[in-house]
Amino acid sequence: MSRVPPTHSGAGAELWESEEDLALEAGLDRTYISQVERGTRNWTIVVLARLARALQTTPDQLLVPEKKSRG
Repeated sequence: MSRVPPTHSGAGAELWESEEDLALEAGLDRTYISQVERGTRNWTIVVLARLARALQTTPDQLLVPEKKSRG
């Protein structure tokens, strides 16, 4: 399974000051989000949908790696 990119900067990423705020909005525990970001825990489709809703994006956008800029 895929995991949330550690530095996801999608449409809603700037809305949250902390993982705790994001977790509250998504109805999840902060430690769960942290574990998903570190790749120590997999997410379910339900969690993917909750995170996407909280970040004001779509689930598929959370699965696509961000493009790295050349520099």
